[in-house]
Amino acid sequence: MTDPFQWKLAGRCYKLGHDVPHPGGVVPARIIVGRHFDAKDIVPHLFEETDPGFHERCRPGDIIVAGRNFGMGPKMNGYIAMQALGLGLVCESMPFLAYRAAVGCGLRVMSDCVNVLEMCETGDELEVDFRDGFFVNRTRNIQREYPPVPDNLLELIELGGNTGWLKQWWAAQQGDAARA
Repeated sequence: MTDPFQWKLAGRCYKLGHDVPHPGGVVPARIIVGRHFDAKDIVPHLFEETDPGFHERCRPGDIIVAGRNFGMGPKMNGYIAMQALGLGLVCESMPFLAYRAAVGCGLRVMSDCVNVLEMCETGDELEVDFRDGFFVNRTRNIQREYPPVPDNLLELIELGGNTGWLKQWWAAQQGDAARA
């Protein structure tokens, strides 16, 4: 049995800067070009070029905090790895296609978090409630409210993204057909 989905994460901060691209920032371009979509193949390369050894230090519940334009490029490989590791993402902004890819992978993500980079450093203990939009830095005793995950995306993320949602939808269709 799997653990129930948690909207609140508590863990260490991993602070990144502004303009972190997906290829070369989140994962090496060779992972994207090689069309790797299995988490076990991507995880060892997550943030390989921006924070070598990240995948060995991070723990479920840890939170990536980034600035403007996080994950430029409509790719999903890195978000697959982040979701598989049980991480969350809080950023000042990210392009629409990057946000869509992250949500489609079932990643807990809050964007439009103004000045979030100024409120933390790598290693700070954070607590983030993605459903309600609360950001707490326990190390620095700072609390902020940010735009939460939109209500119409909650179920999609809880189910693990597009694949989980489609599995549930298909099971419901099969159940409806059996009852007919």
